[in-house]
Amino acid sequence: MSNKKQTSLLSQGLIGLSWLILLFFLASYLVTESWTWGYRGKWTNIHTYIPRKERIFTEQELAQYDGTDPTKPIYLAIDGDVFDVTEGGGWYGKGGSYHHFSGKDAARAYVTGCFKEHLTHDLRGLSEDQLKGVAHWKKFYQQHHTYHKIGRVLHDPLPEDAPLPKPCASSVGKKPS
Repeated sequence: MSNKKQTSLLSQGLIGLSWLILLFFLASYLVTESWTWGYRGKWTNIHTYIPRKERIFTEQELAQYDGTDPTKPIYLAIDGDVFDVTEGGGWYGKGGSYHHFSGKDAARAYVTGCFKEHLTHDLRGLSEDQLKGVAHWKKFYQQHHTYHKIGRVLHDPLPEDAPLPKPCASSVGKKPS
């Protein structure tokens, strides 16, 4: 087979493949009104493909991104990882249902449902199931289609003689989603 014929076959194959891909996405949009057949995970988040250098926050720096200043993004942390949740400003911004999580690492409150006394990163004394719950929420933010990890928060060390957080009597039965 001549070199010219091979080039022609290759270009025809690439054109055919391009048409198939175009038809795939067009069919997806016509059937599901989504270009990705309704998939809304981390692979549709552009930040998954454009990594940036992670920022290290102190607790005081993180507190500046709690949604009270509309000119700043909204960040929250869970188990030390900081996520940008600005896209969910209606929930995490000032007056939002989950505003209490913004600007801090409140990992404990995710599993205890105590949104006043347990807004802390202190996971001491939690059961194995509760620690799995923290891991579940961390994975939720890691795989979310619009939220993305931007860094880590450095916590002040807990004093060795610090008491465990007290059990919460005012916990809320429904956890955030």
